[in-house]
Amino acid sequence: MTNPHPPKKWPSVLLLAICEVLAVSLWFSATAVVPVLRDEFGLGGLQASLFSSGVSIGFVCGTLLSASLGLADRIPPKIYFSIATLTAAAANAAIVLTDPTSSLVIVLRILTGLCMAGIYPIGMKMVSTWAKGDAGLLVGLLVGALTVGSAAPHVLNLLDLSGHDWRTPILASSILAVISALLIPFAKLGHAIPKAPPFRPALAFHAWRDRPLRLANFGYFGHMWELYAMWAWIGLFLFESFEASGMENARLAASTATFATIAVGGLGSLAAGLAADRVGRTTVTILAMGISGSCAVLIGFFFGATPAAVLFIALVWGISVVADSAQFSTCIIELSPPDILGTMLTTQTCIGFLISLATIHLVPEFIALLGWKFAFAPLAIGPLLGIAAMTRLRLLPAAKALAGGHR
Repeated sequence: MTNPHPPKKWPSVLLLAICEVLAVSLWFSATAVVPVLRDEFGLGGLQASLFSSGVSIGFVCGTLLSASLGLADRIPPKIYFSIATLTAAAANAAIVLTDPTSSLVIVLRILTGLCMAGIYPIGMKMVSTWAKGDAGLLVGLLVGALTVGSAAPHVLNLLDLSGHDWRTPILASSILAVISALLIPFAKLGHAIPKAPPFRPALAFHAWRDRPLRLANFGYFGHMWELYAMWAWIGLFLFESFEASGMENARLAASTATFATIAVGGLGSLAAGLAADRVGRTTVTILAMGISGSCAVLIGFFFGATPAAVLFIALVWGISVVADSAQFSTCIIELSPPDILGTMLTTQTCIGFLISLATIHLVPEFIALLGWKFAFAPLAIGPLLGIAAMTRLRLLPAAKALAGGHR
């Protein structure tokens, strides 16, 4: 169905992006206060890992449930988004009532992640209704919003003027999420969403039976091997590196630097979206993974060096590590049957975040075994395998469906 009011496109897309920024601030809300909790409560490495991976565990469970039941194609997206966001905000806020070292915190983080299945993939589905030759840009904008939202808790740390009040940043992220839930009903869709087919659990396996979709997913999986482990641990790396260099106010500087490192990926997502619509999705993803994988190997050699040098490598990594993310989702949008698009996107993100669980927990082991110099280097394995998958996809005739023929 043709949209009768095309001028509403960009206000609606921008509103969707704002809602995504506000809602996704919940993802790393607890992770951002880990340095404070380590000092105040003696938080261990496993517990700190679970602050991040608990959300991923919940997200995997939520997306698996959504994909198997086809919820993303059956529940009106704005209702799905609102309910999920409000529930996640409540679970996140409840953390301030608990002992940070208790297992209840991890349960609340898992519940937050469970709700994210109704936020991130649903936001992509909604923005895709506006795509008309610019899917890469639109999904890039939404992933850029997700990136800024993921970085937001680190700047919310600046609300804690004492340097020890870990509750304020967590509550602030819940307030932002509630605002998102109140705003999302005002976002318009570009066209009516196709009616979902009769429920068949096997629909989720279409992603594996279809070779182009399978290769696009494999590229995404390599990307996810690196992305969330980097986002989860770059803050601690920067803090300890700045301290090792003798920098004063290392904690404040590290919070600011971590926000910049993650948030700058939003610009990378936008730039990659514009480029991919013109030069091709596989071209952009291969280039981005090549740069990010190189940064994963190199940054450890700068540990304890001049903060400006460390920050430069971190910013390059921050731009490149997420620049390709939207393009994997856009590949799914362009290669999937429209009536099961939500299920295909949810299936992709479900498996991708399951993979991210492994590396979030492996990085502390790499730190213990290899030190910060080589702790991030194994993350480069993912981009390497992702490049191989996208190179194979590029050679298939079906790749002509990507970016209007720009493979």
